[in-house]
Amino acid sequence: MTVKSVNTDKAPQAIGPYSQATTANGFLFTAGQIPIDPATGQVIAGDVKKQTERVLDNLTAVLVAGGASWKDVVKTTVFLQDMNDFPAMNEIYTRVLGGARPARSTVQVSALPRGVLVEIDAIAVIP
Repeated sequence: MTVKSVNTDKAPQAIGPYSQATTANGFLFTAGQIPIDPATGQVIAGDVKKQTERVLDNLTAVLVAGGASWKDVVKTTVFLQDMNDFPAMNEIYTRVLGGARPARSTVQVSALPRGVLVEIDAIAVIP
């Protein structure tokens, strides 16, 4: 088995000792993405809808760099700072993913990096 790192400048660069994503055995595993604008390195200001949109834009870029798309995603995990934000996050998630319906877990956490409201990761099959 070969593990390869995936990197794109269309998503925020890793801010620690990890990759934006890795591939292994035909799967793509993304790191959690938070709402950082890759051009500025700054967290997107705004509510959970705005932040979810940026997170999903970042994840889309990582998926594409790894040779996949949302239709290839088999599992996502959504981390919310406040579960009351679930309906707003879910509205954006549904719009961005279109017809894709991966399995999903959503959990509330006590804190997220840089004080953001949402973080999402994904696992995809590479076609």
